[in-house]
Amino acid sequence: MESPLKTRDVIELWPGGAGPGSEQSLREFAIAERSNIPFWPDRIATGISKPDLTAFVPDKPNGTAVIVAPGGGYKCIVLDKEAAEMARWLNPLGVTVLVMQYRLPGEGHVNGPDVPLMDAQRAIRVVRKNAKRWGLALDKIGFLGASAGGHMGAMLGAQFDREVYQPVDEADRFSARPDFLILLYPVVSMDDKYTHMESRDNLIGENPADDQIRTYSADQHVSRKSAETFIVMAENDSVVSPENGMLYHQALKVAGVPTVLHTFKKGGHGFGIRDTRQLPVSIWPSLAADWLRASGYITD
Repeated sequence: MESPLKTRDVIELWPGGAGPGSEQSLREFAIAERSNIPFWPDRIATGISKPDLTAFVPDKPNGTAVIVAPGGGYKCIVLDKEAAEMARWLNPLGVTVLVMQYRLPGEGHVNGPDVPLMDAQRAIRVVRKNAKRWGLALDKIGFLGASAGGHMGAMLGAQFDREVYQPVDEADRFSARPDFLILLYPVVSMDDKYTHMESRDNLIGENPADDQIRTYSADQHVSRKSAETFIVMAENDSVVSPENGMLYHQALKVAGVPTVLHTFKKGGHGFGIRDTRQLPVSIWPSLAADWLRASGYITD
């Protein structure tokens, strides 16, 4: 009998490790520290050709799982914020957390703009394939994305059924549709008026065609099949315009998909949990937990 999922288990998303189109990638995996404060780390990862999930399993799993995609502007992946701190929040609520290292579009992959969505779809499918032995429910698999990871989540919610890769094994028989999304200060649109230029440049280049802008603007692809979504952001976000979250929220409303939007006056960008600094935005995890309870993903 296969063993259940354990904390610190690392699960490669693709057979053989490298994702499709990344087999010849010349970028080497690297971790760099950006903080000069010893007890306040701020590491980033680059050179990812073998995306994976790292498990954080609660003492009493309730069957709900959340795949977490940290931000980094599609240039890197933030490792200390928006990642393990989500497990410290969700594990006591019975939620299994799988933190994701995903491929970055500008690192020499074939069809680079689609590798984040490829990895996101594959992550949902791999978790669903292993749901039974990991003690998870097939209909309680969510996705949490922050900043550029929020764009990845929004694209997944809107384009979970877009064929961005050929099936590679039996996991790809499973649906890639997330049951719910949590988006933190997400990038959503590639439109000049709203987008985060660094994320857009890293995703689709500095001079994208109009059809590329539409293809990678998540709000343009929302349908009634999109996942119910919780969005949180700050009005004084000077990095990613709050209009992004508003666009996705409005698109969901028009499609008749349940959605909740919480906007706080202060918080800036990238606050995650640890950088809410006693501001009113610090209550967002409690609000999100209440939303998960109301939808039946947390049962006390």
